[in-house]
Amino acid sequence: MLQATAIVDSLKRHLKARGVTYADLATRIDMSEASVKRMFSQKNFTLQRLDDILRATDIDFRDVANSAHVDSKLITQLTFAQEKEIISESKLLLVAVSMLNQLTVEQLVGNYQIKEAEVVKCLVRLDKIGFLELLPNNRVKLLIARTFRWIPNGPIQNYFREQAYSDYLASRFDGPEESLQLVNVMLSKTSIATMIKRLKQLAQECAQQHQEDAKLPFDDRFAISFLLAARPWKPQALKDMVRKK
Repeated sequence: MLQATAIVDSLKRHLKARGVTYADLATRIDMSEASVKRMFSQKNFTLQRLDDILRATDIDFRDVANSAHVDSKLITQLTFAQEKEIISESKLLLVAVSMLNQLTVEQLVGNYQIKEAEVVKCLVRLDKIGFLELLPNNRVKLLIARTFRWIPNGPIQNYFREQAYSDYLASRFDGPEESLQLVNVMLSKTSIATMIKRLKQLAQECAQQHQEDAKLPFDDRFAISFLLAARPWKPQALKDMVRKK
């Protein structure tokens, strides 16, 4: 199933690179746009349908498979020890996050209070723990998959959780590039599972868009953080009024 998911994700990236929308694809393979969206969302279609898509878009299956294979060999999660080392020093964390955002050494030095020698020293450490591969002329090759995520409740997630409490949420969220919505609803367990799955898909879409926009000039890209969360929760004042059973 994991390999099938990797193939579908790779196919989606190839379609996007060619500018083929779901509506375009639906017309080419004689399906409704809704059916195409559902097919990709569920990652469930026949080999015949896959062949139809490849022929309609002139995409070589070998390219799709090779891309999926590369992703499958990349790291999807660090170890606790690796995360703890990255979080142990602010400059090392800065370099690690900047590499995820595909900044160059020159851009790092130009935008932050850090010297080139310090950046290189951090890159060597990140290479040693397997986060990236340091190449000649201080170029890097990330060893992190597009679906990479920090350890739940691990060192780095806890660090950013603390930052969220004290800084990230200390905003009115009324700016042109800000949004905050807290939705309290009652759903079935099936519906909850579906919504959480969609949140995870949205996170993957953000990661894929990040990869696409990495091709743009540095000055055309801006840092933005999405906080996606879901949990059973009531304000304490309401919990205090729940009738004891």
